[in-house]
Amino acid sequence: MLRASRIPMVLMILVAMAAIQLPISAAGPETTGTPEQLVATYRSLADTILGAKKTEANLVSAILAATYRHAEVTLAQARGQIQAKKDAKADLEKLATLISQLGNEGDASVAAVRKTLLEGGHHHNAAGEQQGIYDEGFVIVTRAAKKVFLDAAGQIGKSAQAPNLTTLDAEWQKVQKQYTALMQP
Repeated sequence: MLRASRIPMVLMILVAMAAIQLPISAAGPETTGTPEQLVATYRSLADTILGAKKTEANLVSAILAATYRHAEVTLAQARGQIQAKKDAKADLEKLATLISQLGNEGDASVAAVRKTLLEGGHHHNAAGEQQGIYDEGFVIVTRAAKKVFLDAAGQIGKSAQAPNLTTLDAEWQKVQKQYTALMQP
């Protein structure tokens, strides 16, 4: 019997709850806009995506800066070897490699990461790639800058057979000028 007396009470509670909800449901939502919580979450996602792009640019900039500083040290070593009339071949070859890395925005391990990003559909400078300004996946180094770096690297590499301060300094000036232009804010 106790069970039978509960059924009407539960039914009355359900009917009351439905009666309260009915006018709200019939009137529809107060607004047709997207709920603010969803918009705020989407805005946060956009900030994260755009922040990741800025972080990528900062990281590539740091890679270039570290490579350039390493090249400066290697240049000083090569100059010292040449002035002392010692064998500078290894230093000049190392310098040429570092300058090539400037042109390629890093070494092979960085290129592998760039390839992964490209395979995932990420193109940092998609519009610049379409216009022929950037190679695919490049962040800072333009095609024109890449050519300057690679040409200078080639000349310095060739000079390793017959080291010459005049050639070395002339090629380094091209590298220095291009690097400075790229790193301007």
